[in-house]
Amino acid sequence: MKENQQVEWKESWRDEFLKAVCAFANSDGGVLVIGRNNKGKVVGLANAHKLLEELPNKIRDLLGIVVKVNLRGHSSREYLEIVVEAYPNPISYRGEYYVRSGSTTQALKGAALYTFLLRKQGRNWDGVPDPTLRLKDCSAQALRLFAKNATRSGRMDSAVLRDGRGAVLENLELMEGQYLKRAAGLLFSDRPESRVSGAWIKTGFFFSDDDLRHQDEVHGNLFEQVENTLKVLESKYLKAYISYEGLQRLETYLFPMEAVREALLNAVIHKDYSSGIPIQISVYEDKIVLWNPGELPQNWTLKKLLGKHPSKPFNPLLANALFRAGFIESWGRGIEKIRRACEEHGIEPPVYDLSMSGLMVTFHANPQHLAAATGGANGTTQETTPKTTQETQITTPETQPTTPETTQETRGTTPETQITTPETRATTPETQITTYPGTTQEKILGLLRTQPHVSSRALAAQLGLTRDGIRYHLRKLTLEGIIRHVGPTKAGYWEVLEAPAKAPAKAPAKSPAKSRS
Repeated sequence: MKENQQVEWKESWRDEFLKAVCAFANSDGGVLVIGRNNKGKVVGLANAHKLLEELPNKIRDLLGIVVKVNLRGHSSREYLEIVVEAYPNPISYRGEYYVRSGSTTQALKGAALYTFLLRKQGRNWDGVPDPTLRLKDCSAQALRLFAKNATRSGRMDSAVLRDGRGAVLENLELMEGQYLKRAAGLLFSDRPESRVSGAWIKTGFFFSDDDLRHQDEVHGNLFEQVENTLKVLESKYLKAYISYEGLQRLETYLFPMEAVREALLNAVIHKDYSSGIPIQISVYEDKIVLWNPGELPQNWTLKKLLGKHPSKPFNPLLANALFRAGFIESWGRGIEKIRRACEEHGIEPPVYDLSMSGLMVTFHANPQHLAAATGGANGTTQETTPKTTQETQITTPETQPTTPETTQETRGTTPETQITTPETRATTPETQITTYPGTTQEKILGLLRTQPHVSSRALAAQLGLTRDGIRYHLRKLTLEGIIRHVGPTKAGYWEVLEAPAKAPAKAPAKSPAKSRS
């Protein structure tokens, strides 16, 4: 037997070990063994009989709980077992609260303490009444949107949906007496962050971890946040690769949108809104990372999360409303849906990480898909954009208009906006743009050999290209190992490592391999 969530060993007794007793009572119970060393070997207690009489009274007086103290072993090898039951009410030691985390005792502070006390009262953060929130603060538009989705999903009585906002909120268990609960403000108010700090979503495109190129903020009620964040990702951040079925051209995102949507919904539902930190989505050339300041249910591990498990949302009222609106399933199938969507898309399941003061989910692109989206090893460049709709031509991160980097509040995309890539001023969804960039890249390489300290602005002026176009080629040449930048961004210089192979004069365009979709 080893030390674990419910077992701890101590060679001798000190009163500070009352913290461990307190932690067992606040968690799932446990046994504190006095007279074993940290390897589990019985070393015995000289004062075992004295402690057998003193400890039950001391624990009762200082913690207010009753425990069993059992004498074990024999003669000089006697030791004590303090058996602690789990208590439904919070237990403190000298005004401090402790819980078990793995095989350690942890003191609770701040938001963690607040959440712990709520749970001991049978409450969750989203179920606490907000005395400042009134029915009039709930957006009629948000309620109509919910009613429309709930009607379509068939998961809520249509008669309730017709009875007005009060009936809808009461049916969703979002009212307690005359007060609305916190979840109602997140779901149905236009600006939930006015009541809950950080109740919005932040998205950014990164060239590297320390090189943020542009970012957006998505505000509004949670239904709008989910939908508009996905629109922003599709229209501005995510790249697609091109494949063909016969003569039909197909554009497929590097990441399965079904899996990204499910991961985003999980972040919204399981987020610890008391943290005051927004959900953050970081998009890179080859991966997308979603992070939220949440935590797993008590005593859960990543292994349990990734296996078959029950539905246990951190914010059950939010989960219930999103379920009624048809946004999620109710049986804890989100992880499995993400895994299956990734498998069907031809990428590995995402990586889950709990070491960053929250849950981080990272999707990695299939290298073959990425090569098809950014240019293959044959020296050709496959110009690709995110999927297009009938109304809008969408752009990729590296083909943004040449405007200063800005942060904007986003409510969705406008169908009137036509955005083009750096090297093509008129692209249509029907046109396959396959070029041999050898001439442009050879000019760039020639300039870099003679002017290693040249800036992207100077390169653009000399070659008659936009700065975004120059950056696009510089990045491709860097990723292909043809050039590298040495030194700081502004004071460094370019080093040419090798020249790219020249393309034949009139080689036919090669389409990427058919994607799994």
